[in-house]
Amino acid sequence: MDICDVIIIGGGPAGLTAAIYAAREKEKVILMEKGVTGGRACEAEHIDNYPGFPEGIGGMELTQLMFEQANKFGLEYLTAEVINIELGQNKKVLTNIGDFASRALIICGGSEKGRLNVPGEAELTGKGVSYCATCDGPLFSGRPVAVIGGGSIAVNEALHLARFASKVFVVHRGNKLRAPQILIDKAMQEPNIEVLTRQAIEAVEGTDKVTGLKLKNLASGESFVLQVDGVFVAVVSNKPNTAYLKGILDLDDSGYIIVDERMQTSIKGVFAAGDIRRNSIKQVVAACGDGAVAAFYAREYLK
Repeated sequence: MDICDVIIIGGGPAGLTAAIYAAREKEKVILMEKGVTGGRACEAEHIDNYPGFPEGIGGMELTQLMFEQANKFGLEYLTAEVINIELGQNKKVLTNIGDFASRALIICGGSEKGRLNVPGEAELTGKGVSYCATCDGPLFSGRPVAVIGGGSIAVNEALHLARFASKVFVVHRGNKLRAPQILIDKAMQEPNIEVLTRQAIEAVEGTDKVTGLKLKNLASGESFVLQVDGVFVAVVSNKPNTAYLKGILDLDDSGYIIVDERMQTSIKGVFAAGDIRRNSIKQVVAACGDGAVAAFYAREYLK
């Protein structure tokens, strides 16, 4: 088995930035991503708080530029799901396409997508239930849809869907949206976006496809069915992708990886960056900073 210098797990902003820094140092770097390059950031329709883009930039466009920059320095990219890791002098990463080894490891696996865990969600996933408006929005052109959530992700999803759907309902359990006011203002300017607060999700309705969303009004206690053809789940998950790391690295009570100021984990030569680490503020710019720090100190470790 060939041993490379650094393996990076996760292709979101943290992993891509770590890849840029490591590959630029002429290290042999492998980046592994099981899903879409760019991670959760690529789902954002518009990011207007990332430095250097005064007019804002789409999350997919931004992360694609990061990916191209890392490739320029000789990055090796693999579509693979990590199953387990074995730690010793070298770090062995076991995946669904084979095993790989490196001298240093940077874990940037992020967190899982939030689920509603209501009847009909699992059965209708891919049949009207979606977790990515950027991916599936055009499929609902001229049709009513609902976005579930009240944070930045949900409002960004609604803004993207407003370009295609006849009506976009933003359904939120709380009294008001939690997104930054600038995003809320943009959404309120869209004539086909309507916000429904104080609504609990009881079920996704339909047999072969989504036909509606059963809601319970928390103010009145009454249930009703919102007629929509699509349901886009945009709730934030607090569950990091660390199930395979239990008993291997020190994790906090919520499963996040514990790191020091160098992004060093409890094992020397193993670093963690981005949303997967404890106390991350879950912003793209912060994830990029984490990735840079992790790559810098991984380089120090290798030396």
